[in-house]
Amino acid sequence: MAAYRVGWCRHVDAVSGCRRWLVSGRVQGVFFRASTRRRAEALGLSGSARNLADGRVEVVACGTDAALDTLAVWLHQGPPAAQVSEVIASAHDGEPPASYPTG
Repeated sequence: MAAYRVGWCRHVDAVSGCRRWLVSGRVQGVFFRASTRRRAEALGLSGSARNLADGRVEVVACGTDAALDTLAVWLHQGPPAAQVSEVIASAHDGEPPASYPTG
């Protein structure tokens, strides 16, 4: 799979921080990126999701700790067609994005 990025940008009033997740399993070709975008937007987060060449999906999101925690829980399940086997979380030292291309 190509490394296409699905991004979202929201005005985030209270950014507590940014996090990065690497999600493994059956996560490409199952609408994982688009579903992540919808879930993150509903939580008021800003960020992106992209397919990696090794079959994982990278998710970066910025916002409040509570919203990031909620997204983290959701990433362990993902959309109905996904089969998540592992989620690796780390801090992300980036700023909330001004915009991301959607590809």
